[in-house]
Amino acid sequence: MTGSTPADQRPTAIALLSGGLDSATAAALALEAGYRLIALSLDYGQRHRRELDAAAAIARALKIQEHHILEVNLAAWGGSALTDDSIPVPTTGVVDDVIPNTYVPGRNTVFIALGLSLAEARGAERLVLGVNAVDYSGYPDCRPDYLKTFQQLARLSSKDGREGRATELWAPLVHWSKSEIVQQGLRLGVPIASTWSCYSGGDEPCGVCDSCRIRDSALIEAGHPELASPWAQRQHQQQP
Repeated sequence: MTGSTPADQRPTAIALLSGGLDSATAAALALEAGYRLIALSLDYGQRHRRELDAAAAIARALKIQEHHILEVNLAAWGGSALTDDSIPVPTTGVVDDVIPNTYVPGRNTVFIALGLSLAEARGAERLVLGVNAVDYSGYPDCRPDYLKTFQQLARLSSKDGREGRATELWAPLVHWSKSEIVQQGLRLGVPIASTWSCYSGGDEPCGVCDSCRIRDSALIEAGHPELASPWAQRQHQQQP
């Protein structure tokens, strides 16, 4: 996966590693492309902090030797079902053209800015993002126009950018379906069973939040129902 180039000669990339399937697959693609990865995960007060344990497990599985977990407490002001336990996580699916309450105000903007800071400090060529604009919940900060505009900001806001060496925002999954992401993750040896996507704060995936529904559907479509949530497995087994 990492190629034959010695580690000290490989170009460096920063991977925003959430602990989910998408970010793990994007990181694995960067390794396959020959990058030495530094992983950055954010503890932002999310109710599903279980994903940070998943991020650490993924970093170990992908042999990423440097993994930072940075605390940025977005729960201090809430505004999202993911950072305020008094707001229920929706379980009935998303409504077209309605941004759900699981959107965290400014989350990706903050995360990418921190990733770019680390990238510039370490001379990284790329910031690897698991952003996806196909099978997603309609978040405004997961869309191609957002990434394109943020890339321009990266050029204008940094010393490296002003000198013509701006870090590239690399989102290889942005136009992929979740099924494609699952297939590539399997091909790359991503430890899918160790990833975590559920928005709820339980010990096992709830199977009914939007993130679980999208993930489980793709896993079952790819022929791996055993990797889906227990709820989805039971539903799958009951089908004729």
